[in-house]
Amino acid sequence: MRIAALLVALIVVCHHAAFAGDVATAQSVIRAQEQAFVRDDAAAAYSYAAPSIKEIFPAPDIFMSMVQNGYAPVYRHKSFEFGESKTDGGWIAQRVHIVDANGEAWEALYTLEQQGDGSYKITGCSLLKAGQSV
Repeated sequence: MRIAALLVALIVVCHHAAFAGDVATAQSVIRAQEQAFVRDDAAAAYSYAAPSIKEIFPAPDIFMSMVQNGYAPVYRHKSFEFGESKTDGGWIAQRVHIVDANGEAWEALYTLEQQGDGSYKITGCSLLKAGQSV
């Protein structure tokens, strides 16, 4: 009986460690893209986009223009802080609390998918003003 309990505990600890590692990896991808936006480095920012995003925006400059025009709080902000995250297999959803350049609060929900090579790429970002309902 003790061995079974020990095995269950070990599985829970390993699962939690894998979850934490995947979330940390996803956050590093989001942060790297955010820093590429700060530097106006379209090629670097684009490199973190999933293939499905690259199908819609087939070049770094087109992708960057979309972000500048449609996601201004992500592109330029005063603060960018990670909130809660959830995982489901090879998918991660990560909330980010943003204060834009004008001091307005926003909530971003990033989704990432694990690629065949084990890396995570950003599959989408939904953006709402803080307090706004879906």
